[in-house]
Amino acid sequence: MFDYTVIYSKRRTLCAEVGTDGSVMIRAPRGTPEKEIAKFVSSHADWVERARARQSERMGSPYRRPLTEAEICGLKEAAHTRLPPRVKYFADIMGLYPARVKISSAQKRFGSCSSDNSLNFSYRLMLYPQEAIDYVIVHELAHIRYKDHGKEFYRLIAYFMPDYKKREAILKK
Repeated sequence: MFDYTVIYSKRRTLCAEVGTDGSVMIRAPRGTPEKEIAKFVSSHADWVERARARQSERMGSPYRRPLTEAEICGLKEAAHTRLPPRVKYFADIMGLYPARVKISSAQKRFGSCSSDNSLNFSYRLMLYPQEAIDYVIVHELAHIRYKDHGKEFYRLIAYFMPDYKKREAILKK
């Protein structure tokens, strides 16, 4: 088995999370008995071990390595220079225009689309090849029309980027 930390909060369900360092956190509703948590952990042990193995692989990836301050600065500069013109290029093709384009320091996601249709992209996206960057841009632009990840959302992405699954797979390395 493995060690884990329990975090109690105002929630309704139990969930397991694996950190980038392989640590395991169990999120639980306040007042959940330890016995119930232990049973949950036991029933999810295989999933946790697979997730830890994936996390270990990812940390060995050149895309997930720790960055120096100089590298971060360079990536932010590249993101500010390269992303807005690519967003405009795809926005013109798709006919979907964001309210704003921002560059963030997000660590766990490459991009997001807010309810007011502002697009946010992590500077870490600049570590990836252009085909993966373009996929994230198209993905976030598609959220302007569809706020979920339903069939229509992916149909729209596939219309403009038929090989999106191959591009998406690059981001999971």
